[in-house]
Amino acid sequence: MSADATRFGKVALLLGGQSAEREISIKSGQAVLGALRRQGVAVTPIDPDPQVLAHLAQGGFDRVFIILHGRGGEDGQIQGALETLGLPYTGSGVLGSALGMDKYRCKLAWQGAGLPTAAFALLRTEADLPSAAALGFPLMIKPAHEGSSIGMARVDDHDQLAAAWREAARFDRLVLAERWISGPEYTCAILGDEALPLIRLETPRTFYDYQAKYFAEDTRYLCPCGLSAEDEVRLQALSLAAFATVGARGWGRVDLMLDGAGKPCLLEINTVPGMTDHSLVPMAARARGIDFDELVWRILETSLEMV
Repeated sequence: MSADATRFGKVALLLGGQSAEREISIKSGQAVLGALRRQGVAVTPIDPDPQVLAHLAQGGFDRVFIILHGRGGEDGQIQGALETLGLPYTGSGVLGSALGMDKYRCKLAWQGAGLPTAAFALLRTEADLPSAAALGFPLMIKPAHEGSSIGMARVDDHDQLAAAWREAARFDRLVLAERWISGPEYTCAILGDEALPLIRLETPRTFYDYQAKYFAEDTRYLCPCGLSAEDEVRLQALSLAAFATVGARGWGRVDLMLDGAGKPCLLEINTVPGMTDHSLVPMAARARGIDFDELVWRILETSLEMV
């Protein structure tokens, strides 16, 4: 083990979990595991089970690298448990994780801070569907607490709205309806206090869905993103503000679009983004001159800030 790696001590890498994003978390975790081992970090991969807290408490670990996507790992639950155990961890804390995972309350926070986001309605039951229709079609329907575009659909009329709500409600008791935005989509990776180069996302599919994110070979990732330097800086500053508004820290990603008039609309944030070969944070880091191993090292360094 190198002298530099010894400062991290014994690291637990949490991957997998039981959320709908388990498959992607395992892929991300295996990539992170390889990067940590190549750099001499003493790391133990752990796929959480009901005894995970006892394992962490008794395993002599010094810190935790969280690469759990979705509920249970990205929503503040594991973060709160680790704070109770006194174990430093990577990325956002309890509040930032919880708000970042809750698309509805995240948008409320952005609204309160005067940040731009698409008009939306919360659907708790079928009786709330008229409030979504009142926004005007087309709409985007999504579970309020899922990632990776799971359960999302575009709807163009009342019948499609009812069907999409039923499908999204299979994943979450709270469903979000958003006014559809027709315009280019971008993502801004954040590492520490820096916004990395923007990536423009293009897909022939209806939207950037689960298949387009992780498996499709016809998704295009444009970096440089095609914006003027001035416009890119403006969207990077907006992304940093959106991240900070919900209390997120360390590393993550902010997704946003430009509407037909060229005005930005914040979509959502990810506090534990993917780290697979199709993932966006490693792509943005490469554009900034940061290779995958260095990126993983710098994410692990965010755990040192908690000591």
